[in-house]
Amino acid sequence: MRDKSEVSISAKPASLSIAALTTLALVAFAGNSVLCRFALKDGSIDAASFATVRLVSGAVALLIILYISNRGTRSDSYGSWMSAAMLFLYVVCFSFAYISLDTGIGALILFGMVQATMVIGALWAGDRPAITEWIGWLLAVLGFVYLVSPGLTAPSPSGSVLMGLAGIAWGVYSLRGRKEPFALAGTTYNFVRSVPLVIVVSAVSLSDLHLSANGIVLAVLSGAITSGIGYAIWYTVLRSISSMRAAMVQLSVPILAAAGGVLFLAEAVSLRLIVSGLLVLGGIFLAIFGKARLSIP
Repeated sequence: MRDKSEVSISAKPASLSIAALTTLALVAFAGNSVLCRFALKDGSIDAASFATVRLVSGAVALLIILYISNRGTRSDSYGSWMSAAMLFLYVVCFSFAYISLDTGIGALILFGMVQATMVIGALWAGDRPAITEWIGWLLAVLGFVYLVSPGLTAPSPSGSVLMGLAGIAWGVYSLRGRKEPFALAGTTYNFVRSVPLVIVVSAVSLSDLHLSANGIVLAVLSGAITSGIGYAIWYTVLRSISSMRAAMVQLSVPILAAAGGVLFLAEAVSLRLIVSGLLVLGGIFLAIFGKARLSIP
């Protein structure tokens, strides 16, 4: 029997809270992208170790938070091995793919497959988006492609396959999150179940082991904060929005990551970033509010 604290945590939040939580989740995703890029592109840590530290630190952080918030939750009641396998597949394939892919083409393949997986899943489940949602989605996709398109070169075949698998896995993981009754516990035990799987990958990749203090710190931040907490927030959001909208809002992640580069890394603001940002955010706004019936109190 679930206690009161669990019920309150798992209850669907109000619309304003959903908007705030969605923003937090997307900011976490963008931060996660930056951390992964720093760690893997700079060679601070090997891909297998990064994935392992990321999932282990995420599991530990979430277990601590879950213990503090709700001691009565049992591990066999939430999450699933299927969701854990999708989480594991996403993290590992993403880590290894970025060794051989540029950031732009990697994002294009990843989010392209996420969109395809979630939109197909939504249609299969009977979701019938309105015309404004389709138009908004197409505008957001156009803005995303425009952002990542400059300088794209022929991608590595192996890297492309891995990133494609990562996108499919994340799409499935997100779709399954809509049925998770308790977001924090579900995310926690998905991470916990993924740990033995990723340890096997590290064991197989011992010959490529490379660790540095900087790489470990980046992996821990990625796992504990932008992945663990970010994914728990995302699972909370997924129960209150449609699969189509969940797919669409994720197209803002590259925009947010680029904006973070401007704010924290003193990168230049380009016309391409402004135009793509307006297309993506405008498309999302149209899809969400285009068919809304506003009531005046």
